[in-house]
Amino acid sequence: MNRQQLLLAKMLPKSRLLGLVSAVALLLAHITQATAKSPDNESLHDSTVVFNAEFFKKFQPVSVNDMIDRIPGVGLALSRSGGRGRRGLGGGGNEILVNGQRITGKSNSSRDQLGRIAADQVDYIEIIRGTSEEIDVRGATQVINVVLLETKSRSSLAAEINADRVQDGNIAPGGRFSYTGLSGNFNYLLAVESEPRYRKTHTFESSRDANGNLLEIREESIIRDQNDLKASVNLGYQFENSLLQLNALLGRTNPPTDLRRKILDFRRAEITSRYVREDNKFIRDNWEVGGDYEYEFDSSAKYRVLFLINDSVSDFTRKRFDIRDSGEDKELFIRSLGRDREQILRTSYTWNIFSEHALELGVEGAHTIRNNGLLLGTKFSQTQVSEITGGLPAVQVDNAFSEIQERRYEYFGIHNWQLNDRMALESQLIFEDSTIEQTGDIDNARSFNFLRPRVDYRFDITPTVQFRATIEKEVSQLSFSDFSASQDSSDDDQNIQGGNPDVVQEQSWRYDLNLEYRLPEGLGVINTRVYYREVEGVIGRIDVSESDDNLLSARGNIGDGRRYGINVQGSSKLRYLGLPDAIATMSIGLGDSDVIDPFLNRKRRMRSYPSRWSTRASFRHDYQPWNFSYGFNYSWSDQQGEQRVNFDLFDIEREIDEYNLSLFLEKRTSNGITFRFDVRNANNRESCRIRTRYEGRISNGIVEEIEDYCRAEGILYALKIRHTF
Repeated sequence: MNRQQLLLAKMLPKSRLLGLVSAVALLLAHITQATAKSPDNESLHDSTVVFNAEFFKKFQPVSVNDMIDRIPGVGLALSRSGGRGRRGLGGGGNEILVNGQRITGKSNSSRDQLGRIAADQVDYIEIIRGTSEEIDVRGATQVINVVLLETKSRSSLAAEINADRVQDGNIAPGGRFSYTGLSGNFNYLLAVESEPRYRKTHTFESSRDANGNLLEIREESIIRDQNDLKASVNLGYQFENSLLQLNALLGRTNPPTDLRRKILDFRRAEITSRYVREDNKFIRDNWEVGGDYEYEFDSSAKYRVLFLINDSVSDFTRKRFDIRDSGEDKELFIRSLGRDREQILRTSYTWNIFSEHALELGVEGAHTIRNNGLLLGTKFSQTQVSEITGGLPAVQVDNAFSEIQERRYEYFGIHNWQLNDRMALESQLIFEDSTIEQTGDIDNARSFNFLRPRVDYRFDITPTVQFRATIEKEVSQLSFSDFSASQDSSDDDQNIQGGNPDVVQEQSWRYDLNLEYRLPEGLGVINTRVYYREVEGVIGRIDVSESDDNLLSARGNIGDGRRYGINVQGSSKLRYLGLPDAIATMSIGLGDSDVIDPFLNRKRRMRSYPSRWSTRASFRHDYQPWNFSYGFNYSWSDQQGEQRVNFDLFDIEREIDEYNLSLFLEKRTSNGITFRFDVRNANNRESCRIRTRYEGRISNGIVEEIEDYCRAEGILYALKIRHTF
């Protein structure tokens, strides 16, 4: 068995903008003038906002998610603008706690758990706006803590059945069942779910030469028959001075995809047509186990241990056939294999060193493994036919099989200082030591050291106005799939993307200023955030070609850049408009970024941050006399100039998307059954792309063809029926 076979076996187990600006201004003008007394059961303790369970009863919520939807400004706690990707267990991104504890997981996260916990298990929900050594979450602007009822025994079963209807008339069913309970000191949550993701997509593409002459028209019909299966369990036991929590998740998705393509060729005097079919199969199995143990000493000091183990195996096979009168002729075979494994252990000790000062010291170790594999066969190759490439001649791909391992250690200290009753300062220092080793077709090993400080200052100017300032050094998590060759499923003329074993982590300095105003009587919240990022080693596309006859690009570091902007969000109950149980949220983001493009040697925007402006709006009205709710969600971003342009070695892509709109209706019966009807993609949104191909490198400036491509999935109708027993 050769080296590739060994690795293979290892992997297998603008007018609209002005209108929205005006609407936001009008909303803010109304809410700042509102003076009506609030009947809502909300209270403000120091910098923590508390919503008691009584506040939510009139809405007849089924799950915790239903309760969260009724809190104005909750989006501030459910979104964090930080580095790309979570790095370990202390990297933020987990803004939700249950009984003051977070779920130690990535796939099995606290946010997913909210849809599984029955609403009748909740005592109160609090939004924590301050910083404290008691909160095992770092870097979050705000934290949501869901506190469950304290009783000797309780249990409930939440059930949901759903069905999606897509544009071809197909009905895709699904469901979710969760059982939550407490028996003495033992709490548990068991859940199984089946999420339908069946989609039918239509695409249209026209190609023209530099003079505007029509070259080709392509039409596609794509059906992806996907259904995601997931089972999870969360267990906890409260000892006299300690707490033990364990959680596990098992998931599987296996969506076959059928693609039919019609191609009209206008290059010759006589128009010709041909038909192509693709038979694509994808399998992904994953599991995850996590847990934490916390012991509290008599002195109130705490010792914590957290661990996480996960494994994910994926296998994607793409087969392309020419359809002829005599039958199908296979012309392309690509098989992409991947396996991701991770083991993390984090331990820390927290204590009050003296009055108003707390210190946490700890260490985190992680071992991450990624296996990449790529097999390519094409009938145009001159090599021998091979069974492992689908019965087609195999194509030799450089850097196709690799195993990448990272061993990382973090040594950290976190200091919390309560300056006075209104001000708090949290400072953190992390020293990271890591080694990345790649074996297989390429052998390469590198070591890295990073010092990552962070300072978070919070000042409660008044009980309702808070100022926050953050300075932080961030290091991104690399995608190890970039280290070796991979398939390019978005470009039929470029089946393979190159790998880069020398890519390094992005490093950035993050500067944030936040000003939050909570409106009187629990009416809502207005938040303004100004940010600036200095990014070192921006990751983009680079030239890895060995010769001009075979141009190839890969993801790599292209230089330093920056990103900056401002986000303004207002969320308010509309009691002053005669709608006491309605909530409207509007936000506007303005920003920009720049980096020097390696292909054209000129300044351009970063690929990862494409929008100069973006807008979001949502509305929800609960009409209590009918136990009826309705609302919408809307989003849009700028589509002008070069704000959404992707530069590659041999082409330039400009993305153009329409606004996104979804609607919902919800009816609650007297016996507690909830019927919800969603209309997603209600405007039948199209996503388009203009790709300009060049002869050779784009720096040559010789246009070969211009492709105008659009895709649409159509309107999706979804029905959900939920009940708690």
